[in-house]
Amino acid sequence: MAITLQKGQKISLEKEAGGTLSRIIMGLGWDAAAQSKGGFFGGLFGGGGESIDLDASCLLFDHNNNLVDAVWFRQLTSRDGSIRHSGDNRTGEGEGDDEQIQVDLNAVPAQVKSLVFTVNNYTGQDFSRVANAYCRIVNAANGQEIARYDLSCQGNHTAMIMAKVYRHNNEWKMHAIGEVGQGRTFDQLLPQIKPHL
Repeated sequence: MAITLQKGQKISLEKEAGGTLSRIIMGLGWDAAAQSKGGFFGGLFGGGGESIDLDASCLLFDHNNNLVDAVWFRQLTSRDGSIRHSGDNRTGEGEGDDEQIQVDLNAVPAQVKSLVFTVNNYTGQDFSRVANAYCRIVNAANGQEIARYDLSCQGNHTAMIMAKVYRHNNEWKMHAIGEVGQGRTFDQLLPQIKPHL
């Protein structure tokens, strides 16, 4: 049974998974919020249809809190090969995860202390136009959902620092950050990320 995270909550991924974890998937899903144009009949006969392009990114930080690599739609694999992005989904259409980032925890270089997951709206709409947004951590070995975090907080932000997965006493933990921000790409969030490292 997956745990539903609250903002600021920290968990041990291995305890929640019930054993050793070697690979995880961070899944991001969303839909465009229904927008009626031209009143009731406009909504019935083809209003809305707005394209929302949320982008998941994974940022790798070392023990000195320096950014050492980033996996995002312009670089789908980390330089060391331990983290892979499924590719850019530009609409959020369809069921299930719209974007996934796979992490081979055993292959993440020892100098990397934390992985920070962010989401940015590349098309620039704020989150009042986004519905059913979530991120979740899945055990890649068996498909078991370990934890889920609801991102559907309406507001005028265009980005969010979702969560941090980090090493602590030789185990991997997760911190649901849930801090909103502005920016079409992850680099615009870096000043906000630093206090969470």
